[in-house]
Amino acid sequence: MAKTRSKAAYMISAVAEQYQIHPQTLRLYEREGLLAPSRSEGNTRLYTDEDLERLEVILKLTRDLGVNLAGVEIILNMREKMAAMQRQIETFVATLNQELAQRASRPTDEGQHSLIPVIQMVPASGRQVELASRSREQKSSRTKERK
Repeated sequence: MAKTRSKAAYMISAVAEQYQIHPQTLRLYEREGLLAPSRSEGNTRLYTDEDLERLEVILKLTRDLGVNLAGVEIILNMREKMAAMQRQIETFVATLNQELAQRASRPTDEGQHSLIPVIQMVPASGRQVELASRSREQKSSRTKERK
């Protein structure tokens, strides 16, 4: 639909011609709150590249998918909320990664700051093997006493 654009602002007549719609349709989209072009000092509507991208979404929804303007408004609002949530998730993940990197780089004080006690797994050698064998011996002696 869109042609190659430069970083500029477009007047309503150029946008209407480019997308083959009537200028009154663009004014309607503005009245409905679907588009919000900026204004020049002479109060002329100026459409930016972002406005044109949003217009393309509106036209795709209305022309190709048959969505009415109320539906378009809901979809656009949901897209904005999803984008905001995505940014929040990315910020959270970045913060989490920083925290994990900081914790990995500093020496730990065995679960001192943990909400849940953390048991560190150590290879079965030395004292742990001794404790495990004692435990098995005690269980087997109890079993023998019961018989």
